[in-house]
Amino acid sequence: MNFPIFNAANWPEIGIQVAIMLGFFLLIAFPVHEFFHAYAAYRLGDGTAKMFGKLTLNPIKHFHPVGGWMLVFSTVLFQLPFGFAATPVNPSNLRGRYAEAKVAAAGPLSNFLLAAIFAIPLRIVMETGIQFDYPIVYDILRIIVYYDILLGFFNLIPVSPLDGGTILLNFLPYRTAWQLRQLFSQFGILILVIIIFAGGRILIPLSDAVYRVLVG
Repeated sequence: MNFPIFNAANWPEIGIQVAIMLGFFLLIAFPVHEFFHAYAAYRLGDGTAKMFGKLTLNPIKHFHPVGGWMLVFSTVLFQLPFGFAATPVNPSNLRGRYAEAKVAAAGPLSNFLLAAIFAIPLRIVMETGIQFDYPIVYDILRIIVYYDILLGFFNLIPVSPLDGGTILLNFLPYRTAWQLRQLFSQFGILILVIIIFAGGRILIPLSDAVYRVLVG
C-alpha cells in the first residue's frame, strides 16, 4: 500500500491526502480509539474517563492540546501523521487482575474493527470501478482502512506509553513489571523512537499484508 511522497510538484494531490488523513485521525481514529478505552475502563469499574468527558465519540473532547497539534503540524509539513490523544484511567479502580490490559487492548482492537468495517465499502468501490469516477471516495476509504491497521499495530508495540506497553506490564510478575516500568519512565520515548525507525520494516509490511487480506 503506497501513498505519494511529498514534493512541491504533486502538492495538489498531496494536499487532498493530507486533509483526508487529518480528518481521519482527528474525527474518526482518535475519538473511536479513546472512546473504547474509556468504555472498557467504565465497564471494568473506573469512571475517571467518564468524569473527564471522554466517554463520548465527540472529536472535540478527544483533541489533545499537545498531541493534536503535533499531528496537524507533522502531517501538513511532512505528510507524517505523528500525534496522540489520551484517556485518563485509574488502575486502582479497575476490577480483575488483567483489567488494565483489557482497557489498553480496547483501543487497538477498535482500530482493527474500523478497518474491517470500512474494508467492505472499499472492496465494493474497487470491484465496481467507482474509484475511477469518484477517486476521492476511494482515497478516503483506503486511508481509513490502511491507517487504522497501521495505528492498531503501532499501538501494540510493547513499550510504554503505548497500549502494548501497558498490556505487557499487566501480564508480567509485579516485581518485573515494576523494574520495567522504571526503565520505560526513563527511556521509554527514546526506545519508542528507535523502534519507530527500525520497526517500520516490520509494521509497514505487516499492515500491507493485512490490508491485502481485507481488501483483496
